Amino acid sequence: MDRLAVSMRQKQQTTREKFLHSATPRVLALLACGLAAPLSGYGQVNPMAGNRGLQAEIEVTVRDSTGQLLAEPAVVELLMNGTPCGQQTTSNGRTSFILGALGKYTAVVRAAGYKAGQNEISVSEPVSSLLDVVLQPEDSGGAVVPVQKMPLLAPKAKAALDRAILALREDRLADAEKELAQAVKLAPNDPQVLYGRGLLELKKHEWTRAENALEKVTQMQPNSARALAALGMARCNQKKYAEAIVPLEKAVQLDPASGWQTRWSLGESYYHQGRYDDALSVARKAESKMDGSAPQLDLLVARALTAVGQFEESAKVLRELLSRHGEGPEAETARRFLERLAEDGKIARH
Repeated sequence: MDRLAVSMRQKQQTTREKFLHSATPRVLALLACGLAAPLSGYGQVNPMAGNRGLQAEIEVTVRDSTGQLLAEPAVVELLMNGTPCGQQTTSNGRTSFILGALGKYTAVVRAAGYKAGQNEISVSEPVSSLLDVVLQPEDSGGAVVPVQKMPLLAPKAKAALDRAILALREDRLADAEKELAQAVKLAPNDPQVLYGRGLLELKKHEWTRAENALEKVTQMQPNSARALAALGMARCNQKKYAEAIVPLEKAVQLDPASGWQTRWSLGESYYHQGRYDDALSVARKAESKMDGSAPQLDLLVARALTAVGQFEESAKVLRELLSRHGEGPEAETARRFLERLAEDGKIARH
């Protein structure tokens, strides 16, 4: 099971790397929401999951009662129709299971200092599905306040939403819109459906419509890191930088492992608000994890370094970008940037 899971994840990573290499910078920023944490309290399809050739998977996320990812290791037992079929230990609040069959699954989670928790999901298609489980502390000093749990989608609505997400992942926007219209008809106020609608509008560059849909999601699920990130990106793309900062900051706080695109959008918003030190800090942290594979981050770092007067360091970042991505779309921007620094006397010509 473990070797197969590792193999599946390696294939998924390769698919994502090819996508990131070929996508435009703006689209990359928009799709970060598919890489961030799921909505709390119920299962859903991960729109960025790779095609595993009819391979189903459940990705389990464990959170505490505040919505934070559970830092302590937790044991997750997976049951199909009440029969145990797998057990994993979380790392940073996450683990996953490759499934041998479609059906109804329950994840039972146990961790030291917490009451056991569980959640369930029906897997009807061979795709990657996300499932959140929230744990309450054992000794809360009083009555435990129940975590609001959104109802599961009816089978027809969930099937339509799943088909829409698959279409979005394959850039079949017309098909996605058709399926989402069916899901909206069946469950117009469901946060999963609204989130799918927000993703579609982001892909279509309909920023205002995306913002409207995602605002509704965050009102119903205020601790949804991925919805907050997507909302921030919709605002960032409308140049509403001050308004974008709030949800983006909260998304990063809720999910420290959020994708680099979320941090790029936050850094971009900081930069346009004149918060250059903050922009540099956020971009540097994200850049350190990408090992030079995200030239958009490199450009943001260079701009922030220039804004704080570190011209030679900015030039160094730009030259490293050119050495790694000399033929990429960001290369011409980097060359013009270096030329301008030299013309202004900020750096020596090479």
